[in-house]
Amino acid sequence: MYAPERQQEILRLARDGGRVDVVSLAEEFQVTAETIRRDLKALDRAGLVRRVHGGAIPAGRLDFEPDLAEREGTATDEKDRIARAALAELPTDGTVILDAGTTIARLAAAIPLESTLTAVTHSLPIAARLADHPGIQLHLVGGRVRHRTRAAVDAWALRAYGEIRADVLFVAANGFSTGHGLTTPDLAEAAVKRAAVAAARRVVLLADSSKHGQEHFARFGDLGDVDLLITDSGLSPEDADAIERGGTEVVRA
Repeated sequence: MYAPERQQEILRLARDGGRVDVVSLAEEFQVTAETIRRDLKALDRAGLVRRVHGGAIPAGRLDFEPDLAEREGTATDEKDRIARAALAELPTDGTVILDAGTTIARLAAAIPLESTLTAVTHSLPIAARLADHPGIQLHLVGGRVRHRTRAAVDAWALRAYGEIRADVLFVAANGFSTGHGLTTPDLAEAAVKRAAVAAARRVVLLADSSKHGQEHFARFGDLGDVDLLITDSGLSPEDADAIERGGTEVVRA
């Protein structure tokens, strides 16, 4: 089978099943995993699929949401650089809101032990990372916990964020762009993110460059709501300039 024929069949499988994975495709077509990765890269460049950790999904799936373990294994080096850069935005003896997200979890893990902060989060994994931190007064926001993200949502969480005012919010997004704003696949999570944005004096978006230009089902704000975007060097200088013209400072870590 020639590469174009194989790629056409991979596209059909992705559209029929909602996603494909490298290992299964390699077995099915009796080729190496590297060959399949090249096929997926070609389909991704053509705009026909979107590559995700271990495979790909059809382009245009605005409701697709990878689970927590899958997201933790994606763009790990970029997320580490973003988290290190975000440490400079921690207020001294201030109050921070930590949104649910794997990059923000890396920031939580990197907070120095000598830091003295009040931290508020609706993310169970982030709360677990900070629970034994001697210098942090931790407040865990409650609500219905979504299994896919381990984040609290719905009325309890919204009410809690409506009652506080924080110095800095570190927020995550599945997609961001000047045209489509800040998006995520789930409406309940979008509502909590929107409430957290309203509760903070300063908003810092932590998002790797692969999320630039992505659009998902639930919109929770404009890029102009963000004071600072910390991303990686995969975001082009031209795209960074366009974002900054909208009033958002950009750091490419």
